[in-house]
Amino acid sequence: MRINTFFYTIGEGFRNLTRNKWYTLASIATITACLFLLGMFYSIVANFQNMVRTAEQGVSVTVFFNKGIGEEQILAIQSNIEKRTEVSKVVYISAEDAWNGFKDQYLGEYADGFTENPLADSSNLQIYMKDVSMQTQLVTYLNSIDGVRRVRSSEITALTLSGMNKLIAYVSVGIIVVLLFVSVFLISNTVTIGISVRKSEIEIAKYIGATDFFVRAPFVIEGILIGIIGSIIPLAIIYELYIRVVSYISEHYSILNNLLVFLSVKRIFENLMPLSLAIGVGIGFFGSAFTVKKHLKV
Repeated sequence: MRINTFFYTIGEGFRNLTRNKWYTLASIATITACLFLLGMFYSIVANFQNMVRTAEQGVSVTVFFNKGIGEEQILAIQSNIEKRTEVSKVVYISAEDAWNGFKDQYLGEYADGFTENPLADSSNLQIYMKDVSMQTQLVTYLNSIDGVRRVRSSEITALTLSGMNKLIAYVSVGIIVVLLFVSVFLISNTVTIGISVRKSEIEIAKYIGATDFFVRAPFVIEGILIGIIGSIIPLAIIYELYIRVVSYISEHYSILNNLLVFLSVKRIFENLMPLSLAIGVGIGFFGSAFTVKKHLKV
């Protein structure tokens, strides 16, 4: 494609935006609204998933051993457990550590009356997982190890957290699909109206030898521009709104700061920005390209 044709195509794409102002504004407003809802939903879901992951990191499986088992054997078992893909960290707690923690928390000065460690056989391994949904297979493996007396785990907690993750994923996909269809429909209508308004002009251009690409390209550029504009506006709004909301909650509800650990705006936008721009440009491109191919029969 020649340079002058390229710039002509770009210019026509920009001019198309002003030829159908109200429909263009309607499409931009619809994409803005859709991506705003998507961005807000993503911000909430990302923070919620972060809180769930934080909760998962605190869920552990505890392994207790048979009486008389040596520390070397326990450490060897720990080494094998750490090699498993579902395990993120294994903490060894000796009988002495267990007793010291117990007496500091519950006995205080009354612990001086004990001359021997009453928890002499309480050495254990606390195992933290990368994904709590893998807890069942991990527990099965742990119960098969020689020397293991008991494995303590919370199946209800694992199922709850795993179910929440799946629910979030399904809802996210459903909402995104609906928003995409609505946006594509609006851009498709805008391009269709633009073609109808300029049908005589397009016919003349075709008669004097204009190629299909030359005629179609401005409409595709128009759709892409609508998608870009409709992406930038909600990103700017969400950026400012997110900072204000997080700041407000942190200042006025400080008691929840340990429970509600929000992601930074940078963490949110390093995924949200490319996602929104990609969706906006993609909707604009495919929505206009398919519409032009369907309706531009001149």
